[in-house]
Amino acid sequence: MSEVNFENLLSTGAHFGHVTRKWHPSYEPFILMEKNGVHIINLEETLTRLKKAQEFLSGIVKKNGEVLFVGTKKQAKDIVQQEADRCGMFYVVERWLGGTLTNFSTIKKSIKRLQLLEKEGSTIYENLTKKEIQKLNRERVKLADQHRGIKDMRRVPNVVIIVDANFESTAVQEALRLEIPVIAIVDTNTDPTIVSHAIPANDDSIRTIQLIISALTDTILSAQVKEVDKTEDSGEGELVIETAVKVDAVDKEVEAVDDTAAVQEIGDESESLEKEIAVEESSEDADKDLPDEVVVDESQDDIKEPEEEPEEEPKSESN
Repeated sequence: MSEVNFENLLSTGAHFGHVTRKWHPSYEPFILMEKNGVHIINLEETLTRLKKAQEFLSGIVKKNGEVLFVGTKKQAKDIVQQEADRCGMFYVVERWLGGTLTNFSTIKKSIKRLQLLEKEGSTIYENLTKKEIQKLNRERVKLADQHRGIKDMRRVPNVVIIVDANFESTAVQEALRLEIPVIAIVDTNTDPTIVSHAIPANDDSIRTIQLIISALTDTILSAQVKEVDKTEDSGEGELVIETAVKVDAVDKEVEAVDDTAAVQEIGDESESLEKEIAVEESSEDADKDLPDEVVVDESQDDIKEPEEEPEEEPKSESN
C-alpha cells in the first residue's frame, strides 16, 4: 500500500482551495490561511483524515463489503473508472441516475433489460423489422453507457467513495438516506459535515484526485489480499486437523487388526495343541486294546496237504 505524505500532496496542488467568497463556513477547521483571495487548505488535516478513511475502508473490505466509486465530473471520469477496475469494485462515471441507491430495485430491472439485449442469440430480435432492431440497438447502447460500472452489482454498496461531494450532491443525499457511509474529497466550497469521512483537498486537480483515489484503491487491494491469506491459513489448519484425525483413526484400526490377529493366532495354536493331545490319547488307547503276544500254532505246520493223485491215462481201444 502506497503511503501518501505531505510532499506528495503539496506537489499535486492539493492545498489550493476556492476563492474566499465561495467558501463554506463549516470548512473553517480545515483552512490554514488566505492568500491572494484564495483559501489554503491545511494538508496536515488532509493526511489525518485520509488515514482515518483508509482504516475505515480496510475494515469494510475485510468483511467482504462492496465499494461504489462515483466521479462524473470531467477531471475524475477516467481516473475513477481505472482505479475501480483495478480493485474490482463498481463505479459511476456517467450521469448519476436518480434512485440508483434509493430505488435500486428499478435499476436492477433496467440492468436485466440490458443483459437481455446483450445476450447472443436472444429471441428478442426474431421476427422484427430493420427499424425495430435499430431501435433496440440504440436502447442497448444507452443502457450500456448508464450501467457499465454497476452492471454486476447485486445489492447496494457498503460504502461510497465520491470525488466531489458538492458536484455529486444527489449521490450523497441518497447514501445518507440509506445510512451508507460516504468517503468524499471535499473542497472549500463544500460542507464537510454531510459526509462520514471528509478528505479536505483540491477536488479540481487531476493529480490530486489521482493521488487520493489511488491511495484508497491500494487500501482496498491490501485488505483483499489479507483476507485471502487469512482464508488460506484457516483452510490449511482445518486440513492439518482433519489429516491428524484420519491418521489417529488409521492407527486405531491397525491396532485393532493386530489385536484380532494375535487373538486368532493364539486360538489356532491352542486348537492345534488340543488336536495333538487328542491324537496321542487315541494312540495310547489303541495300544492297550492289542494283545501282549501273538501265539502261533506250530502244529499246523505238521499238517500235510493231500497229495494229488496222478491222472489215469485213457486206455486205447484195440480193434
